[in-house]
Amino acid sequence: MTELGSVAWPPAQIRTERLVLREPEARDRAAIIELFTSPEVGTYIGGPRPRDEFERAVPEVPKRRPGLFVVDLDGAMIGIITLDRRDAERPGHVRPDGGEAELGYMFLPEAWGCGYATEACAAALDWFAATLPSEPVVLCTQTANDRSMRLAAKLGFTEVERLEEYGAEQWFGVWSSVTPSG
Repeated sequence: MTELGSVAWPPAQIRTERLVLREPEARDRAAIIELFTSPEVGTYIGGPRPRDEFERAVPEVPKRRPGLFVVDLDGAMIGIITLDRRDAERPGHVRPDGGEAELGYMFLPEAWGCGYATEACAAALDWFAATLPSEPVVLCTQTANDRSMRLAAKLGFTEVERLEEYGAEQWFGVWSSVTPSG
């Protein structure tokens, strides 16, 4: 994450009881396309992307970038986790100058309801806390997204405010390494 200062990227793979968090590889391309074009996944993030356009846009080896983890279950991608800086122009911040690290996640529908998102996000947050101790992480999700709201609570995010963005009410919360993640 070049925006996070001296953080070395990529980190070593992060292993949990069932999952591996790693960089994208060529074998992930089909799952990435499925993830971003899924109507179920797109429900709370502006809708699915058109499949034909997305297939043309995704390179044979999906783009690797600081802050992007593929969530791997038994050698197959089931989702992604991102840690990016929140744009200072967007509403919702816990620091006067903005730029907090923001957790994002998307999982294929067949992985929903198995605890994978909780396990993977907790591991990413633990890595972040070890890498940048005492730096807060924020999360923003539509209040209508019950699954995401439950995940935020399980991970230990606390509500800062509710705000309007993208034509919907958003829940904005913060997590810090002094808050348990699991």
